[in-house]
Amino acid sequence: MNRLLPLHALRAFEAVARHLSVKKAAAELHVTPAAISHQVKLLEESCGRPLLVRRPRALALTDASRRALPQLSAGLGQLLEASATLREPRSAATLTVSVAPSFATCWLVPRLHRFLTAMPSVDVRVTARTRQSTKFGEEARREATAWLADADIAVLLSQGEFPDHHVEKLVSLSVTPLASPAMLRDGRLTLEDLRRHVLLHDDTGVLYDGRDYWELWLSAAGIKSMKLRHGAHLSHSVLALEAAAEGAGIVASLPEFARPQLDAGRLVAPFDLKVELPYAYYLVATPEALSHAPVRAFADWLRAQAGAG
Repeated sequence: MNRLLPLHALRAFEAVARHLSVKKAAAELHVTPAAISHQVKLLEESCGRPLLVRRPRALALTDASRRALPQLSAGLGQLLEASATLREPRSAATLTVSVAPSFATCWLVPRLHRFLTAMPSVDVRVTARTRQSTKFGEEARREATAWLADADIAVLLSQGEFPDHHVEKLVSLSVTPLASPAMLRDGRLTLEDLRRHVLLHDDTGVLYDGRDYWELWLSAAGIKSMKLRHGAHLSHSVLALEAAAEGAGIVASLPEFARPQLDAGRLVAPFDLKVELPYAYYLVATPEALSHAPVRAFADWLRAQAGAG
């Protein structure tokens, strides 16, 4: 019989796994690093195995932790939303944002503490929806209505076609190879070097656009003869980026989602060529929702964060 692992330990581990830092996790959760370490150790004892690879100056995820992180992040977000629903709101304003798990994990959640700090009177409920249409046009318009049925704002991957809604482009997307610095020779990587490396595939591209990111980028780079079947296929951007950061291979993926790893120097973009995608993440809301001050404040904050990169 399955039993639920300790919730406080899961929350502490999720923050550590996302930041790959006990210190940053402690700052986010407003506890001491010792408390975070204790909770992670408790979780490892409950699981009966290590969940982190502890190195002299860095932490890394085990395979099980890497697979579990997207589900854990989404699950904790849903628990927070359920808790907010059960709790009767008193003085705080509340807004609900509906986003895809990839966008929530790679872009929104690492930045969300900034809004909560700047606007402590606003409670934010993040709903990570697990499905979005792979098509555009009428089907996407119907889906926007569904996403906003219980949310004030949605962030949707689309081409921006949502009649009767307020729509604005939030995050443009591009594709480029990303690699651990350890994969480079003398700090450089050439097109010919790609032939001797394992190529990791972020299947997000296939999911939303029907094209493989490597195929798209290599074609733009003028390479048409390279075989693309070798390597691993990962269904979630979080998994693909983490695998590349660990040196498992080179991934063609979205640098917009890899900002934490790029800023930390765990990933580099060795080529100048970035292939712009024909779709982007759009902020979508009804005019009525934007008439409320907390929703306008959150929309303004999203714009500012997107503009800051």
